[in-house]
Amino acid sequence: MGVDFSMFPVQYTNRMETKNKPKFKPDPKLKLMDQVRQVLRYHHYAYRTEQTYCDWIVRFIKFHGAKIHPSQMGKSHIETFLSHLATEAKVSASTQRQALNAILFLYRHVLDQPVEDQLEPVRAKKYARPPTVMTQSEVQRVLAGLTGTHLLMAGILYGCGLRLMECVRLRVQDLDFDRNILYVRQAKGGKDRTTLFPQSIQSELRQHIEKVSRLHEADLERGYGEVYLPAALARKYPSASREFRWQYVFPSKNLSRDPITDATRRHHVLESGLQKAVKTAVEKAGITKRVSCHTFRHSFATHLLENGVNIRVVQELMGHADVKTTEIYTHVMANDISAVSSPLDRLIEKAT
Repeated sequence: MGVDFSMFPVQYTNRMETKNKPKFKPDPKLKLMDQVRQVLRYHHYAYRTEQTYCDWIVRFIKFHGAKIHPSQMGKSHIETFLSHLATEAKVSASTQRQALNAILFLYRHVLDQPVEDQLEPVRAKKYARPPTVMTQSEVQRVLAGLTGTHLLMAGILYGCGLRLMECVRLRVQDLDFDRNILYVRQAKGGKDRTTLFPQSIQSELRQHIEKVSRLHEADLERGYGEVYLPAALARKYPSASREFRWQYVFPSKNLSRDPITDATRRHHVLESGLQKAVKTAVEKAGITKRVSCHTFRHSFATHLLENGVNIRVVQELMGHADVKTTEIYTHVMANDISAVSSPLDRLIEKAT
């Protein structure tokens, strides 16, 4: 049974942010979770982040029996919930941090009761695990098991080093065929970057974009043809959402309703389609490693380093803020250990 958050009254103080700028306050007439969504959208959080934060806040309230309003809870309640995630739910450090961020957002921006400096929960352990990397032969076998758009998308993941959502969210204007450059906009951390654009997939990609163009023209004729744009761009360029250059490279087959604005648009494809196709291709290839779409990105970086590309260049192509993040791939490079003999092999050689 769902929790009726409308029974919880919310009180606010007259706290002011720095530089005497009034802090945004949600409408007190709204239910608690509607207030959370209102503030998230005011601060332009991504819709996925909105869903995740709301889920964690609901779980936090339900954990304490859904009988106490969060404004009546405090340090001990938050620490108990976060410690439960680490000790009993056995979540990863990143998952616990995600839950913490959601709760801190609730108290800082919705309830106006900052508590982050007081918290001392049991921390989930963070384990350093080397990334799973495919050999070039394994990549070739997996790609051979894909067809159509899924093959094209997987080729971009491996050939450009993109994350899955970076590939799914590509716009037509992000592909520079003349300069062999692919632009990645608003990637992790809100950063933009450029990366390699393999010539081997450009011909098929041009044909694919021609199909997308025809689909867009058909949408325009039916009175649709809009695509999602970030709020600032949508206000500055009202007609840009109907321009072809802003359309997704991999659009969905069907029109859909925007959950925030209720506008009918053609969104990008769901990432789950490629994930399922890659999983099937990996099984057909007989690969026992734990391979996912993100493994293509790991393989991209590792194979570049194995081919002698400077690590600073790889760092830029991957969009890493710190070269230490890129250095993790040096631990799984084939040429790091291929020349080293196992002591068992040396022992047997001496014996024979």
